[in-house]
Amino acid sequence: MYSTPPSLIDQLQKEPFTLCMSSGFFGFYAHAGMLEALLEAGLRPQRMVGSSAGALVGGCVAAGVDIQTLRDILFSIDRQAFWDPAFGGGLLRGERMDALLRDALPITTIEDLPTTWACSAWSLKSRSTVVLDRGDAVHAIRASAAFPGMFQPVRIGDDRFLDGGIADRPGFESLEMGERTLYHHLSTRSPWRRKVQLTHPPMRENTLVLDLGAFRRLSPFNMAAGAQVYQEAKERTLRALERPAGSFRQQK
Repeated sequence: MYSTPPSLIDQLQKEPFTLCMSSGFFGFYAHAGMLEALLEAGLRPQRMVGSSAGALVGGCVAAGVDIQTLRDILFSIDRQAFWDPAFGGGLLRGERMDALLRDALPITTIEDLPTTWACSAWSLKSRSTVVLDRGDAVHAIRASAAFPGMFQPVRIGDDRFLDGGIADRPGFESLEMGERTLYHHLSTRSPWRRKVQLTHPPMRENTLVLDLGAFRRLSPFNMAAGAQVYQEAKERTLRALERPAGSFRQQK
């Protein structure tokens, strides 16, 4: 007789895992919906890492923001909540985003977060990706999510940072070699991404790749559609958890 292959939820329940979430313009709705499904299924990551949109969601939940509270925040904010245009190296100053995060996060020192967390950001000083895993979580989240041209660079110490997705779209730089990982890949429709980046999630050792397919592309001007994307991501994840783990891209 043939045994039933283990489902994705079975695979994830075997051992602790790290959740890595990719960058993706306003992709935090999809990340958060996916994460709510994981938590609802009793799958809480031991560590969370990511880049840009993934850094935002992971940082908030790692800091102790309840996923339902995060959902309520995402569903209620609009463009004006973070829109603060000013002269500089980007359209938005970022001070309103800073205030939103400080109001939401119960803990803002990375070393004190209830769940271990780190993110990628692009250093203007070294012209390379830097992992932010200590200090002020709000500055780190803002730096990782400082989309070029939209947000001004975020100063941390003697350096300034932009979006981690510039050179580390998956957020893999924060992972240890061979770290057991569930990677949530956001398919992008951005015209400036190379074609291979649109359809092929990257591979790494000991990683399950969860690609839920494309969602409606969001922006500051259609955030009301974020609730639909959130719910779609949650529902797709719940279905994916029941499928055989072998149907997910992985490398051992």
